[in-house]
Amino acid sequence: MKKHSILLGTLLCLSQLISAQVYPLRPKLSHERSFSMVLIPDPQSYVKFDANQPLFELQTAWIANSLKSLNIKGVLCTGDLVEQNEIRIPDGVNGNQTSEEQWKAASRAFERLDGKVPYVICTGNHDYGYEKAENRLCHFPDYFPAERNACWRESLVSVGCNYQGIPTLENAAYEFETDTWGKLLVVSLEFAPRDEAIEWARQLTGKPKYKNHKVILLTHSYMSPEAVRHVKEDYKVSPANYGQAIWDKLVYPSQNICMVICGHECEIVDYEGQVSFRTDKNKFGKQVSQMMFNAQTADGQWHGNGGDCWLRLMEFLPDGKTISVRTFSPLFALSPTTFDKAWRTAPYDQFKITIE
Repeated sequence: MKKHSILLGTLLCLSQLISAQVYPLRPKLSHERSFSMVLIPDPQSYVKFDANQPLFELQTAWIANSLKSLNIKGVLCTGDLVEQNEIRIPDGVNGNQTSEEQWKAASRAFERLDGKVPYVICTGNHDYGYEKAENRLCHFPDYFPAERNACWRESLVSVGCNYQGIPTLENAAYEFETDTWGKLLVVSLEFAPRDEAIEWARQLTGKPKYKNHKVILLTHSYMSPEAVRHVKEDYKVSPANYGQAIWDKLVYPSQNICMVICGHECEIVDYEGQVSFRTDKNKFGKQVSQMMFNAQTADGQWHGNGGDCWLRLMEFLPDGKTISVRTFSPLFALSPTTFDKAWRTAPYDQFKITIE
């Protein structure tokens, strides 16, 4: 009987090995006590064309498959979930999908993370108005209600109001408790936030219960590839605050906002022109890290494949102050013929951040 049990166990192990997908490259943490967060840049070009939509699902499926190996605590997305929020006749250039089809595709991609890990999404200019931010009409609350992801029941701690005075996840805060970094608070702000949204975030982060939290602010539009904070952008939505105003009104006066993450800016240029990073001291003399990351034209086209599936892996090292940033594509990592292209290793794509 003992021999049969051993044989059965061996066969089960072999069957699992045989059925397991073979990845030529699997990212690993540099330290066994680290945890990570994954940053998804603007996904709009994945969902505007039907042929690109599986690439967005590849990203979220890869994240779901890597939760344990990378000890992923949360997933952040820089917004612009769709190319156009309220379009009924696609023009073939800005996509061949209606807005409803685009929202459904974005929703379907995040379904792979529901019930598995908290994710935080900020809204982008393309998520508002008819085409892009003519007003604050937005279908984000229809597809991402607070009840959607079971993981939010433990992490979602505050919800702000949208332009109609309705509490939605367009402005929301999520708490993450860790062994090595203490408590983190990720606050997402709507595109070009109204004064009311900024005031909600200011009051929230200033509460005594969050005094010792390390706060990460996630908002769509904040700074350019030249690391210059936006003063004004050419959108009709009003009232609105852009990067410099967000810094002046919210980040600079804050004791605990230690990092700002955004997307939005993108041109058909090399990788260096699609990312940026800067640090500035806040009112209390602490350095605040500010990072912009987008990839929607990473393949060199406005209407290409959507961004070559580039992600940023943010490893929070166990020293409680260092974040190791790496830029990785699960699309390239899937094949033995392309896995050598799965990492972007230039200094602007692979670096460390020190949080004070």
